[in-house]
Amino acid sequence: MIISVIKEIKPYENRVAVTPTTAGELVRRGHEVLVEKDAGLGSYFTDADYEAVGAKIVDKEEAWAKGQLIYKVKEIFPEEYHYIDDKKIIFTYIHSNAHLEQTEYLLSSGCTSIAYEDVIAPDGTFPLLAPMSELAGKGGFLAALHFSQSVHGGQGVLLNNVCGVESPVVTIIGAGVSGMGAAELAANFGNKVQILEVNTKSMEAARKILPYNVELLYSNRANLEKCLKNSDVIINCILWDKTRKDHLINREDLKMMKPGALIVDVACDDNGAIETCRSTNHAEPIYVEEGITHYAVDNIPSAFAKTASVTLSNATIPYAIEIAQKGVERALKENPGLRRGLTTYQGKLTLQETADKFGIEFVDPNKLVEAF
Repeated sequence: MIISVIKEIKPYENRVAVTPTTAGELVRRGHEVLVEKDAGLGSYFTDADYEAVGAKIVDKEEAWAKGQLIYKVKEIFPEEYHYIDDKKIIFTYIHSNAHLEQTEYLLSSGCTSIAYEDVIAPDGTFPLLAPMSELAGKGGFLAALHFSQSVHGGQGVLLNNVCGVESPVVTIIGAGVSGMGAAELAANFGNKVQILEVNTKSMEAARKILPYNVELLYSNRANLEKCLKNSDVIINCILWDKTRKDHLINREDLKMMKPGALIVDVACDDNGAIETCRSTNHAEPIYVEEGITHYAVDNIPSAFAKTASVTLSNATIPYAIEIAQKGVERALKENPGLRRGLTTYQGKLTLQETADKFGIEFVDPNKLVEAF
C-alpha cells in the first residue's frame, strides 16, 4: 500500500502522524511511505531522518495524489478537500460531530475515513485518544501554572506548596486519562487537589495511585459549588455530549469563583460542559468572561510536539499496519475496535453521535461489514 504522511496546516500544529522509526516499520513490511516535505520539522524530525529509513520525500501534490492511506494528525481542512476521493482512506483525528462541513465533504467524496478518537480497545478504552489526553491534562496544568502568574495576567498565585503560604486549590473535573494527567502534576507540585467524578470505579482506581493531598468527590451540584468557591484553578477534563444543551458550569456560576481564578478547559467543547468555553489557539490562548480567565486551546499537545508525535505514532502504527497489510475492508471486518472508529464509508455515515447531532442518516458499521 502507498501511505502518505501529510504535513499539518492547522495554525500552531507542530505534530506529525508518523515518526521516522514508525515509517521504517511500514517500509520493512513492503509498503511505500511518502512523506510530505518538512512534515516532521515541527517535531524535530528532518526529511533526512525519514529518507534514512526508506521513506520518500515528496511535495504536497504528490503526497495527496499517490497516497492510498492518508496518515495525519488533525482533521481535514477546506484547503485539503479537493485532494480526497472515493479511493482514499483517511486515518486521523476527525471529530466529525464538531465539523459539519468536513463531515459533509467526507460523505460526498465517498472516501473511507477512520477517526483515531473513536477506535476502541477490547477493554473499552480508547487507545489512540489516551496518549494525547494524558499530554493535554498535563499541559493544561502547566498552562494554569503559567497563566496564574501576575506577569501573564493571573492573580499571582504560584501553584505549589510554599512554606508559610496556604496551598492553592486545584479542582479537576473528571478522573479519566486527562484528569489523571492533570492531577499527577498538580498533586506533585503540592497543591490541594479536588477531583470531581461520577464513576466510583474511576474514583477507587485514582485513590490507589494519587497521593493524599488529592480529595476525590462525587460530582454533584453541592460539591461542584464548593469547588467553584474555593478553587484557584478549575481544569475541565470531561467530554460533553454535543447533543446536550445544558452545561455543568453555567455563566452565572462564574460569579461564585474567586476574582482572577482560572478555568482551563482541556476538553475544549465550545459551549459544552462550561457554557463560557470557546476554543482558542496557542497564539491567543486566553480570554476573560465574568472576571474569570479561560484557557481553551484545542490542541494542547502540539506545545510538546516531539513527545506527542512519538506517543501518537506508537499508538496508531499497529492499526495502520493492519490496514496496510490486510486492506481496509478486511481490517474493518476482523477488528471490531478499528471498526468502531469508522466515520464514513462510500458516502455512508457510520458514527452514531454525529448522525444524531446533525440529523444525518446513520448506517450501522457492524451491518455494513457483513457485505465485505
